[in-house]
Amino acid sequence: MRFISKVLKWLLGLVAVAFVGAVLWLYLAPPALIRVAAGYSAKIVCSNVFVAGRDAQRVLELDVQAPGHPILKFIDVDVDRERKTVTAGLLGVFGRSMAVAHDGFGCATVADGDLDAVPPMPAPNTAAPLTTGIWPDGIAVDPSQDPEVVKILDDPAMTGPGMRAVVVVKNGRIVGERYGEGFTLKTPLLGWSMTKSVNAAIVGTAIQAGRLSLDKAPVFPSWAEDSRRAIKVADLMAMSSGLEFNEDYGDVTDVTRMLYLEPDMAGFAEDKPAVAAPGTLFNYSSGTAVMLARAWQDALGADALAWPRNALFEPIGMTSAVIETDARGTFVGSSYLYATARDWARFGLLIEQGGVWRDTRILPAGFVDTMRAEAAASKGEYGQGQVWLHGPEAGTPPGEDPDKGFDLPEDAFWFLGHDGQSTAVIPSQRLVVVRLGLTPSKLGYKPQALVAALAKALQ
Repeated sequence: MRFISKVLKWLLGLVAVAFVGAVLWLYLAPPALIRVAAGYSAKIVCSNVFVAGRDAQRVLELDVQAPGHPILKFIDVDVDRERKTVTAGLLGVFGRSMAVAHDGFGCATVADGDLDAVPPMPAPNTAAPLTTGIWPDGIAVDPSQDPEVVKILDDPAMTGPGMRAVVVVKNGRIVGERYGEGFTLKTPLLGWSMTKSVNAAIVGTAIQAGRLSLDKAPVFPSWAEDSRRAIKVADLMAMSSGLEFNEDYGDVTDVTRMLYLEPDMAGFAEDKPAVAAPGTLFNYSSGTAVMLARAWQDALGADALAWPRNALFEPIGMTSAVIETDARGTFVGSSYLYATARDWARFGLLIEQGGVWRDTRILPAGFVDTMRAEAAASKGEYGQGQVWLHGPEAGTPPGEDPDKGFDLPEDAFWFLGHDGQSTAVIPSQRLVVVRLGLTPSKLGYKPQALVAALAKALQ
């Protein structure tokens, strides 16, 4: 019995040592997956609390944990409203990350916790919200009385699971809108990769001001001494730079590492090697969009941080729009723009109108045509200016046209984002359809049916 007791004590001691060792390992050197999960949780909760005004726990449970990786269910967050920070970690302790909010600039992920390295942001210009008048000059709308339009917008199968907002613009006016439970016309919503299309338009504003050129090469000084010196801004716009970048969101890859572990996102993407000649390989890359943001910020210098608001958002009345930066002050032009559904519709309307707003040219003549012109390397998938030439691919068999079976006008093109964000622009019908929500692609929802039905009813 003594021998057995000694063995049991020895085994228990071994287990205790192993447990303590595992705890120390998780605390001192947590795996990248845990750090990404913490960074993602801190960032999403921070933005939704300080930009969208939502409840932190509700956001954690509904937006972060419910649709995400199983490890996210074990992430706890702490919101400090006085410091405007959110910290998160596995069980609140391991792999901790932080996000910090700045008025007018949303939240930046500070994975290393070094708040002193985060540059101060200028006080934002706060434009008065629009009040009187018919949208887009004011907040009043004149909904369509067509029963077919009403039927389409009231059909959950059309608007899709997890819908948070739908706005339909015809001939420059809102003719229909719907909002999901807990969301209103005043709720800023994340566009995810629809931000890429806005980022491309900001490039256009810099070109319109004579501060940047699509032909600029090399884009960055660090590329001047190798094959990357041939990459032009135009190649970045067309997602055809030839640079290596893994956009898989399923694990710790280039895109998740960039967004949630790297304080200098543009620097991380800029260091990627070339794997093909510019213009020969289509590679959809959030790193590319962040580099575009860095490129136009470099071109604009001291004007850069105020530029999106002064050159784009305020001229078209996007008073709710907040585009967020990384921890070194580069706008995350790939992913992080919050705006109300009506303001997303304003951007869609600007593009539908060829870059002109109230007789004022915001984007260069012909720029929108270039945005939607096919990028040769994409083989019909993508435009030359960060827009898609087809709708979402959710549930589409590999190699098949995502728009197959939908009666969509030939000139339709799209801004698309993660978890079911979409804006369809159809210039021939002067139609814009914004659909926002929390709709993972695994659900198979495709807004093409909604857009096709509205296009037919409103033609």
